[in-house]
Amino acid sequence: MIDFKNGWFKLAPISKAEGEMTVGPMLLDDEEVIEAFKSVRDKLIFTNKRIIAVNVQGVTGKKVDYTSLPYSRIQAFSVETAGVFDRDCELEVYISSIGRIKFELRGSFDIRAFNKAISKYIL
Repeated sequence: MIDFKNGWFKLAPISKAEGEMTVGPMLLDDEEVIEAFKSVRDKLIFTNKRIIAVNVQGVTGKKVDYTSLPYSRIQAFSVETAGVFDRDCELEVYISSIGRIKFELRGSFDIRAFNKAISKYIL
């Protein structure tokens, strides 16, 4: 499992199609990707049921860890919009038994619309 206690995850938005290609075989019949992000090798996929953290391991990248974080375990979350000089927005989730996880979302991303989208699954 990914060690979520070690700082931030800096991510850039990717297409939902790329997210679906990454986790498609493990999605439930009624589960769909709502947003997807990527760091250098790892990905973070938000579905209508959970967050899936994809951790590519090793030099070749053939070993991959998939960690599912169900929305039902999220106790609180916050979003921070981008500013004039700080162009990244942030998402923090507080998950029982894990603690706080902070994601920095780079690029032009509508965090307010994303907040609304995940709110209906978390609340």
